[in-house]
Amino acid sequence: MNELERALRRGRDTEEGARRASERFLQQAERDGLLDVAYATLDSPVGLLLVAATKRGLVQIAYDDGRLPERALERLAERISPRVLERPARLDDVRRQLDDYFEGRRTGFELPLDWRLTRGFNQRVLRRTAQIPFGAVSTYMEVAAAAGSPRGARAAGNALGANPIPIVVPCHRVLHSGGGLGGYGGGLGRKQFLLRLEGALGSKPRSTPRG
Repeated sequence: MNELERALRRGRDTEEGARRASERFLQQAERDGLLDVAYATLDSPVGLLLVAATKRGLVQIAYDDGRLPERALERLAERISPRVLERPARLDDVRRQLDDYFEGRRTGFELPLDWRLTRGFNQRVLRRTAQIPFGAVSTYMEVAAAAGSPRGARAAGNALGANPIPIVVPCHRVLHSGGGLGGYGGGLGRKQFLLRLEGALGSKPRSTPRG
């Protein structure tokens, strides 16, 4: 073994030692109750996603806007707890269900949700939106009415645009009354992709969330 090979081996050993030490630290932090929010980053057909969960359930899915994970983690630290750690194993079920959805093997999610990043009317809008089934669409006006504000279509649109759990809470299934796409927090390209995936693009509104 020449000097270069020995140096490369030392580097690999040092890197592996640091990885193991980091994992031991994270495991100890979890045992000591110092982990309130676990997060992971996932590749998907709609780009990089940051997913985060608490003991209550899935709390955030964030699209890559060029500032992942910084912006999403800042929000979690401010709104939920500063004890946020990267623990991909805690998000394995979320990852599997998202993979199944994107590959056409799943039409609904079976995940507990933590709604703490929303409140009031916004949360009511999102809870109603969560009831829109795969392959169906609704309108801003219908969702607003189901949330208790028949004239609140614009406010409902704002709530949907701020949805902290897109895809799982399917705000992409809400369109303008005339059939136009409307807006989307992740960008219209992603909204179109998700609607095409579900076979709903171009369909007329045919599902009103239950009141």
